[in-house]
Amino acid sequence: MIGHAPVMLEEVLATLRPRSGAIYLDATFGGGGYASAILGAAECTLWALDRDPDAIARGAEIAARHRGRLRLLEACFGDMLDTLASHGIDALDGVVMDLGVSSFQLDQAERGFSFRADGPLDMRMGREGPTAADLVNTLPEAELARIIAEFGEERHARRVARAILRARAESPILTTARLAEIVRRAVPRDPSGIDGATRSFQALRIAVNDELGEVERGIAAAMDLLAPGGRLVVVAFHSLEDRIVKRAFADATGRSGAASRHDPAALLPPPEPAFALLTPRALRPGEAELQTNPRARSARLRALERRPPPHARMAT
Repeated sequence: MIGHAPVMLEEVLATLRPRSGAIYLDATFGGGGYASAILGAAECTLWALDRDPDAIARGAEIAARHRGRLRLLEACFGDMLDTLASHGIDALDGVVMDLGVSSFQLDQAERGFSFRADGPLDMRMGREGPTAADLVNTLPEAELARIIAEFGEERHARRVARAILRARAESPILTTARLAEIVRRAVPRDPSGIDGATRSFQALRIAVNDELGEVERGIAAAMDLLAPGGRLVVVAFHSLEDRIVKRAFADATGRSGAASRHDPAALLPPPEPAFALLTPRALRPGEAELQTNPRARSARLRALERRPPPHARMAT
């Protein structure tokens, strides 16, 4: 059962344009909202990835409703090339990626993603690797400050890092509530009303899960897998992710700038890009969706399509 509304669902479907007989990938299965909609829109086959075993388990009900058409795999989307190749899939007609943490993970206190309920300081989307507690209790002050400044865009990152080191010298920081209180005391109150712990928690979550590295690897892999006419649709929720998507799409569609006039390559006609940009400007959620789903407020949708090879275009 879908417990959380998938963000910009109508826009995702309209851009992806599912068709019968095609093969698609939901690279971030989560609660299965996009997957259910894609399977309901056309008699297609859908592969779905998620690094969270809980998400894969939740997908069993959806898979049962669409027998043989939904294939669930526990894997990071940055590894989609190898993961799908091991199942004989080397081309896709479309890929959907909904970046960031899922509402299911945020709502489970025991996962340690949110400061709104006390729980163990974990933050892992999967079940392997260092936890957020490992980072805050072992990293040097300078590295903690870098992570909080770079991934959380927190102006007071050094003050937060110093406060963490003072607190952990007294006793290890093991819960979300304790970390949140340490951070809140270290930063001035935000006039916008945003909780003082928000940016630092985001930064640690991104670091624990290597989220930005995953986005870079996942976008590149998805573009490699697209068949001619195949579409990649990405929904991002904060500026760091969206910046990576925007830059990758600009490079792939020949929009990243011309060669310097001092470069001999500038005398040659540029190669025709393999992809066409479907969203010159990112799509934003409509007002009606924002009223019913505040989580959608920061969402940005970008999409591109693999163009047919030049000889196929000439033939038409």
